[in-house]
Amino acid sequence: MLLLDYQNVLIESLLKDRFSGATPTSIDQVVSDFDGVTFHISTPETKTKLLISISVRCFNELVQYGAQQVLEREYGPYIVSPEQGYDFSVAVDLENLPAEEDARNDLIRRISLLKRNAMAAPFEQAFDEFAKLQEEASKYTSESAPQGVREGGVVRAIHYREEEAIYVKANYDRVTVIFSTIFREETDRIFGKVFLQEFVDARRRAIQNAPQVLFRNDPPLELEGVPGLAQSGSGEIGYITFVLFPRHISMQRREEVISHIQTFRDYFHYHIKASKAYIHSRMRRRTADFLQVLRRARPENEEKERKTATGRTFRVQG
Repeated sequence: MLLLDYQNVLIESLLKDRFSGATPTSIDQVVSDFDGVTFHISTPETKTKLLISISVRCFNELVQYGAQQVLEREYGPYIVSPEQGYDFSVAVDLENLPAEEDARNDLIRRISLLKRNAMAAPFEQAFDEFAKLQEEASKYTSESAPQGVREGGVVRAIHYREEEAIYVKANYDRVTVIFSTIFREETDRIFGKVFLQEFVDARRRAIQNAPQVLFRNDPPLELEGVPGLAQSGSGEIGYITFVLFPRHISMQRREEVISHIQTFRDYFHYHIKASKAYIHSRMRRRTADFLQVLRRARPENEEKERKTATGRTFRVQG
């Protein structure tokens, strides 16, 4: 099984090369990432000043959930006005890099995590809301708690793909993360159910501390009243629910949990496609083996039927 990196590997390698002291050169490169995210790395002014911009489909929604504050926290002095056609930009002067190697490596890591940090905002906001609801609920019994505490917080919708979204909802005892995903083919649905069943079985067998994973084709109850939910009677649309308990979203673990859960959709569909490719390769190999057996079974002196000009047939030895 492949574990996808949280950072953009191309940006990371490019920045490592530029930060290593190599002779500066002009660059104008567009880099694509998962979920339709696009980066643009360029040197619009001088060869020593790198401009890194990002375009995210749901950036306006992320801003509503505090993305601007998260990005300012991570990239403060490097933030510049967004490049035209992009949502957010940072600029790095190669002649004014941090003196310490650890600080330079940290800057490379943070810039390569630009997409991850932008997408982290609604999760951080939901985790903070969970902490407030948990503190409020501790003052009451489960029966006497106010309606607002029992029902939990608002549902944060992140429409990060054209037909798919992530929904995050905080309660006083958990945070629920729901992925809506499209299965274009019947085989994708079958493979998807097999993978999701493995998540359930792994938690039951050996990893009791793992989040609870649920799957259904109709919207979960947590999304009741949320506008724009797609429904499909044929099973084309699936809703995958992760239930994060307090042990998963402690201050010590929340950063890692956010990184892990963001890559779930990419991880999930990548392995569906990889499994299909593997099965197809096995089928082609088995077909080639069968053809080889048939070729070996053909008689060496096979009788062939010929026709004369008058239409009569006769057999000849091959």
